[in-house]
Amino acid sequence: MKKLIEIVKLKKNYYVGDVTVHALRGVDMVVNEGEFVAIMGASGSGKSTMLNIIGCLDKPTEGDYILDGINISDLNKNELAGLRNRKLGFVFQTYNLLPRTNALDNVELPLLYNSTIKTKERVERAKSALESVGLSDRMDHKPNQLSGGQQQRVAIARSLVNDPVVILADEATGNLDTRTSFEIMALFQELNNKGKTIVFVTHEQDIARCATRNIIFKDGVILRESPVKDRINALEMLASLPVEAD
Repeated sequence: MKKLIEIVKLKKNYYVGDVTVHALRGVDMVVNEGEFVAIMGASGSGKSTMLNIIGCLDKPTEGDYILDGINISDLNKNELAGLRNRKLGFVFQTYNLLPRTNALDNVELPLLYNSTIKTKERVERAKSALESVGLSDRMDHKPNQLSGGQQQRVAIARSLVNDPVVILADEATGNLDTRTSFEIMALFQELNNKGKTIVFVTHEQDIARCATRNIIFKDGVILRESPVKDRINALEMLASLPVEAD
């Protein structure tokens, strides 16, 4: 099985005046190709710091992070940005869509940084990504014309458009109601079933049970990790929820 993410003895310190904050204290972690991993932990446990490092938004103080065979410690700022754009797709709690731009243009955005992709291909790939998340009829809509769940689908389409090796999701259902949360998790499970590797940070137990493996952080270390027993099928969960009245 191919290791897509390999974390070795990783530490991250922050310095606040004379105080050293040990956010990560020597973490070892592997995510294999095709996994759906949920990272959990209380505020201050290190899970967000871990995601920022996995997302090449931050560098470790010590240790190694190898992404798809590339050690990020060896890269400069521009190389990191290029790797991030090629290898990673991001989905955030707050969607991070451009408010005055329609869904299609929002999804195209990551491709604008790739000079090898011509305009026609860019549009075709963005349309295909929106179709894959069930929004073929909303391409011309701006974020304020979309529901929260639809906005998150646009964000997921944007994360897919570069065909990344890993999708990173940070509390991607945190602003959504229960039904919409499971609709989004059903989409993530569908993507995972098609072979996409997903790392999903959440504080919600039910959402974590949609993944295949859970990793629990506490005080900057991994407290425990285990395969998910009684995994939730998000589509089945949706079917079991009461129908909401109009």
